Amino acid sequence: MSWLMTLRVALRALARNKMRSFLTGLGVVIGVAAVIAMVAIGDGAKARVEATFAAMGSNMLIVMNGSSAGGGAMGGFGSQPTLTWDDLKAIQTELSAVREAAPLLRSSAQLLSDDANWGSSVQGTTPGFLRVRSWDVVQGASFTQSDVDGGAKVALLGQTVVGKLYGANANPVGQIMRIKNVPFTVAGVLARKGQSPFGQDYDDVVLIPVTTFQQKIAGGLKSYITGVIMVSAISADATQRAQAQIRELLRDRHRLSDDADDDFNIRNLSEIASARQEGTRTLTTLLAAIAAVSLLVGGIGIMNIMLVSVTERTREIGVRMAVGARARDIQLQFLVEALTLSVAGGLVGVGLGLGIAWRLAAAFGWSVLVRPDIILLAVGFSGLVGVAFGFYPALKASRLDPITALRFE
Repeated sequence: MSWLMTLRVALRALARNKMRSFLTGLGVVIGVAAVIAMVAIGDGAKARVEATFAAMGSNMLIVMNGSSAGGGAMGGFGSQPTLTWDDLKAIQTELSAVREAAPLLRSSAQLLSDDANWGSSVQGTTPGFLRVRSWDVVQGASFTQSDVDGGAKVALLGQTVVGKLYGANANPVGQIMRIKNVPFTVAGVLARKGQSPFGQDYDDVVLIPVTTFQQKIAGGLKSYITGVIMVSAISADATQRAQAQIRELLRDRHRLSDDADDDFNIRNLSEIASARQEGTRTLTTLLAAIAAVSLLVGGIGIMNIMLVSVTERTREIGVRMAVGARARDIQLQFLVEALTLSVAGGLVGVGLGLGIAWRLAAAFGWSVLVRPDIILLAVGFSGLVGVAFGFYPALKASRLDPITALRFE
């Protein structure tokens, strides 16, 4: 018997009991739909974590000052100035794994335009900061190293500040604004960054040259950096190496003994991102495993119904054998029936799973990534379930004695 004829016979047999066939395949539908939905949402969540940390900066490290101690009370990192401007220069020039390094000094101030005012974060830095943060200027231009050297009163505005002072979609380049009543010329507008993983608005910020910050906004210690050093490694793989090189360099420059603790702190944001991604990956794997159990349950349902079908169709099997059907033809027919049920259920499950994933994504603001390999794997696994759980009923049908089968009532 040809494969096409076998398929036609199997489809006719399944069509005779449409409701039973539907309910039999429902377990596979639910299992595949759960696998597709969970993996799509999980991959979307992982991509969202990656995008969030990419917005923070490229392969970024944050070098912080040390902690203070007084009266038995220990201050947190940053409370004791230990990083110098010479340390920054050494990090910029002496380490092979470092692509860029820039200081970042912070303060809060009231901003004034001609028509509005807004309290925001004012940060003093150098042009290298934008390269560390992978932050573009979408209107105007960034301030330059010459502006830093000359203490120029120029500013880069975040999108939130632009909206509050000048209105949405305004172009404030060239206009005068005041920071603590000191006039600054708006040199450019920064690209929108969004929020940090902790809800901080990256766009609610004004960047000015670090020298101007020290002279006009908040004076500092002459040789020490009163903020942090932002560092970008040459690549993601080099981040750990850059961290080790910075630690070794600073310990040597600060003349710390082998048994002394670091008088600075280095935060590796890629480690935080990796931890979040690992948590997301673990949850996705757990949910996919639960969904796979649903597939197995669906397979057991297929086996159960196929065994019932063999019993119900014993006389039919006897007639087919009597007119020349071989044992392998009978076995193939029942295998095709089981395979058809499982693959059809898998295809329906794919559509249902994608629909669920997109519906949940729309409801909760998640992103969805559809992986073709997972779709093929889910459908292939559903087919494997059909073959595996349909084999025994098919084998039982092929071993029926034709004479006994013909006498079956």
